[in-house]
Amino acid sequence: MKVILLKDTVNIGEENEIVNVSEGYARNYLIPKKIAVQATDQAIKQLERNKKKIEAKLEVKKSVLRETAKKIGALSLEIKVDVGEGGKMFGSVSSSDVAAAIKEASGIELDKRKIHLEQHIKTPGTYPVAVKLYSDIEAKLQVAVVPSA
Repeated sequence: MKVILLKDTVNIGEENEIVNVSEGYARNYLIPKKIAVQATDQAIKQLERNKKKIEAKLEVKKSVLRETAKKIGALSLEIKVDVGEGGKMFGSVSSSDVAAAIKEASGIELDKRKIHLEQHIKTPGTYPVAVKLYSDIEAKLQVAVVPSA
């Protein structure tokens, strides 16, 4: 079933995008929660009429995200962890830990799913982290994992 997304939806698509989803998913979840509307001829024509407004709104959103990416890229994060004998950490540093550190350092609140770690952080050191804010907007920063005193 073809639907027009009203909101950005993870693993499905972005706002005002026409996507194909299963009929049950559309009727039982997306449409009742007002995340999407059925892509009828009338709805598609309305989308085409509003295309310039939508593109202008998207450009504003992208410019804000570019500024956010610059701020995140300028950050130098340090996450303190408890370590045991031999420098082994108790547990690991996850993307939610990095998101919390970014929020604490800059006030920017991010979804942990936007943070991509190259590997699980299980030992102290410095690691590259990519933050994907939009399909073509990404910030890279270094995260230093240090033992707490």
